[in-house]
Amino acid sequence: MTGVAPPSLLYSVKQVELATRARLDELLKPSGVTALQYTALTVLERRDGMSSAELARNSFVTPQSMSDLVGALERRNLITRSPDPASRRRHVISLTDDGRTLLAHYAPAVQRLEDEMLTGFTARERTAFRTYLNRAREALG
Repeated sequence: MTGVAPPSLLYSVKQVELATRARLDELLKPSGVTALQYTALTVLERRDGMSSAELARNSFVTPQSMSDLVGALERRNLITRSPDPASRRRHVISLTDDGRTLLAHYAPAVQRLEDEMLTGFTARERTAFRTYLNRAREALG
């Protein structure tokens, strides 16, 4: 009798993504912010002043989806859009104080979720896992 083959790596990665997104959506529900919106806010936290197209690429959504997402975040006063001083045709998106406050409020809970996901990993394995995931992302980018 042969054993069942393990799932492909792509399947496993997608399952982890779906599970973390569902858990993140649940965690963020009281804020009224979705996991995708939260991701965009964290991208801006690392690199403020991006265009909508740059934010879309870095948040893994289409430009059309980003347009809707940006509008929703702007209405909630979590971000602002302003003309880019270097290019009149381009607007840059920045976090507001409310956006920074929301991120700071949820950071501990998001860290606990990440820690839960890595339960059973040693510190060395956590570092290696992060390195491998980033290398895989870069290879496909």
